[in-house]
Amino acid sequence: MCRDYLRPLLLIFASIAVGVVGWSGYMLLLPVALGFPVLWSLARTRSVAALVSAGYFLAASRGLPQGVAAFYSSDIWPGLLLWLCASLSFVVVHAVLWSKNTRVRPSRYLLAAVIMAIPPFGITGWAHPVTAAGVLFPGWGWWGLGFMTAGLAGLATRIWPAVATAFAGLWLWSAAIWTDPKLPEGWRGVELELSASLGREAGLQRQRDIIATVRNAASDGARYVVLPESALGFWTPTVARLWTGALSDSNATVMAGAAVVDPRGYNNVLVAIDRKGSRILYRERMPVPGSMWQPWRFLFGESGGASVDFFANPVVPIGAGRAAPLICYEQLIVWPVLQSMLHDPDLVVAVGNGWWTEGTSIVAIQRAAATAWAKLFAKPLVIAFNT
Repeated sequence: MCRDYLRPLLLIFASIAVGVVGWSGYMLLLPVALGFPVLWSLARTRSVAALVSAGYFLAASRGLPQGVAAFYSSDIWPGLLLWLCASLSFVVVHAVLWSKNTRVRPSRYLLAAVIMAIPPFGITGWAHPVTAAGVLFPGWGWWGLGFMTAGLAGLATRIWPAVATAFAGLWLWSAAIWTDPKLPEGWRGVELELSASLGREAGLQRQRDIIATVRNAASDGARYVVLPESALGFWTPTVARLWTGALSDSNATVMAGAAVVDPRGYNNVLVAIDRKGSRILYRERMPVPGSMWQPWRFLFGESGGASVDFFANPVVPIGAGRAAPLICYEQLIVWPVLQSMLHDPDLVVAVGNGWWTEGTSIVAIQRAAATAWAKLFAKPLVIAFNT
């Protein structure tokens, strides 16, 4: 009787440990997340498989309650509710697809992995183990993704120790020779520490301060300067004229986050500005569900919230090349970056405004995920965050 309870408890605690360590924000620890398909496949009942899935996902996304509380300046209960609701899709998919038949478990897990990588379930497909492909197969591109996908299925079979041993060898080799993605020549990502005031303080002095920061970067030889999400606040004709005028004597091009208001709500965008003018360069494909994207408003005939462009503008032209932009939440899920890589961009640009994540590992996880994808496809990476 004791053994009947001990095995499930060990699997659940192990899944929690895998979620905590794998998604700690340390790049080279991402492969720890590959322990999840092993633990899921070792479950002997559907309920244990569900609890293993819940333990992994809740541990991996443990920073959400505190982050939501900071974002809304409220107590922790709304964050806890969102945390539990977000885990529901992950748990349901993995519980439904679990099978007593060990022969079909690998294909079932592979199907679950695919479902959690693409919409609609992929909208909350955080902590996807496939992200570790960038650590195990740096530079292998789509081949690396294919090997990782096959390996995930292999980890759900009886020969998982052999697959895990092979992955461990690749992991050690990668760690020994690891180098971060290179910064593209002439590009500069600007890190800001303006906390919650970024994007909310609309005064002229704030714009002038950021302009001065850009000019300093340009004076050091940067031809393309990237600013974090929401760096320019609301994008208006007045702000556009101010920035275009400020860059009239510069050869630099600025890529910066802003918000564009429309009758339905707003768009979270990246704008490109140079001495010749400005334009909206990129519209965020997947804003944060709940806090930004609020689809229920449409059902009640209300406006507000961020617009979604799901599969729009996966790459954007900038200078003589093409960039794959990833704004904040898009760095935590799978399909936006894979859609962008289908178009073979010249570089990846990852921006965010993570002031609300203080005391959590969320920003570190975003950086690690963006770096892993850039390494997998051997793309230069520019990162710009506000904290």
